[in-house]
Amino acid sequence: QLQLVESGGALVQPGESLRLSCAASGDTFDYYAIAWFRQAPGKKREGVACISSTGVIARHADSVQDRFTISKKFSENASYLQMNTLKPEDTARYYCAARKFGDCSTYDESLYSSWGQGTQVTVSS
Repeated sequence: QLQLVESGGALVQPGESLRLSCAASGDTFDYYAIAWFRQAPGKKREGVACISSTGVIARHADSVQDRFTISKKFSENASYLQMNTLKPEDTARYYCAARKFGDCSTYDESLYSSWGQGTQVTVSS
């Protein structure tokens, strides 16, 4: 089982950038797809981006396409979510999650066996 710890959340102004980190330990990182989810107050958690176990496939939700980029650095056992041109509607708690041998075909949360505790992103002027 992979253990995950997110970091990098902050309060930023609209239009600014942030990079979230997801540090993994406890199992072979290469075996896992990593997805980022977010949950805003009063809303359901939604999938934002996913990168496959091999790192070959990367998907981004329509709402963040062309602004967010997910990556996976095998040498660091970490995944990153680069977030540019942030908007107030990006305000949420962001979680990373892992799915063994995942291909990013789904954001079904029940398929992701490991979750971090989340990191808060607030976009406000």
